[in-house]
Amino acid sequence: MKLKKILSLALILVLATALFGCGKTDEAAAGDLLKTIQDRGTIIVAMEGTWAPWTYHDEQDNLVGYDVEVAKAIGEKLGVGVDFVEGEWDGLLAGLSAGRYDIMVNGVDIDPERQETYDFSIPYAYNRTAVITQTSNDSIQTLEDLKGKHTANTISSTYAKLAEQYGAQVTGVDDLNQTFELLLSGRIDATLNAEMTYYDYMNAHPDAGIQIAVLTEDANQIGIPMRKGDETASLRAAIDQALTELGEDGTLSALSMKYFGTDISKKP
Repeated sequence: MKLKKILSLALILVLATALFGCGKTDEAAAGDLLKTIQDRGTIIVAMEGTWAPWTYHDEQDNLVGYDVEVAKAIGEKLGVGVDFVEGEWDGLLAGLSAGRYDIMVNGVDIDPERQETYDFSIPYAYNRTAVITQTSNDSIQTLEDLKGKHTANTISSTYAKLAEQYGAQVTGVDDLNQTFELLLSGRIDATLNAEMTYYDYMNAHPDAGIQIAVLTEDANQIGIPMRKGDETASLRAAIDQALTELGEDGTLSALSMKYFGTDISKKP
């Protein structure tokens, strides 16, 4: 009887040791996201796919845009392939927090509120905010004129937050196309968006009848968010190094000219 008890205890100890060892191995693997990505051979990148010229689909339905090529260039620097996952803006950051993606490359403004939850790369682009209205609307001349006006944006965007900060009533939308539909139909007074996104839209729709009513003086810094913590430290450092090299060798400038017609990779 005693022998059975001894053997049972020994078996329990062996199993516990094995389980503990497996747990530590898994924990170690999960503790370095860069190593996980390199072992996997791909980096999972989240983006909208509906926000030209940052990330969108061309006439052949290929995913293209400034951020698409930036992400691919980063993948090359890291020595891995890139798996793109598309989704609506308001779900992308939540998916990043949940670990469904490694990084998000989608013209994301670096702001203090987001920095409380996410770690960011160094800036790789700079972008001013435009208040866009119909050409017949002259009621908005300054940001203060947004008070009491109706605007539309994806709810968690910095554009929606800025509009609310100045007293606008913001309608939530899924993507840029819905935003312009509401503006053109007169159901909203204005929308806030990237200056370059306005120019890109006007290139495709020269008779749209919209204008930039207000343009902010200061440019927002655009960075790449990732989960906050020690596990992302080496990945963040590797991405920062990749972006530095892509800036120094002229890649970011060339991509900026290709998609925006101007160099947004340098601070104005």
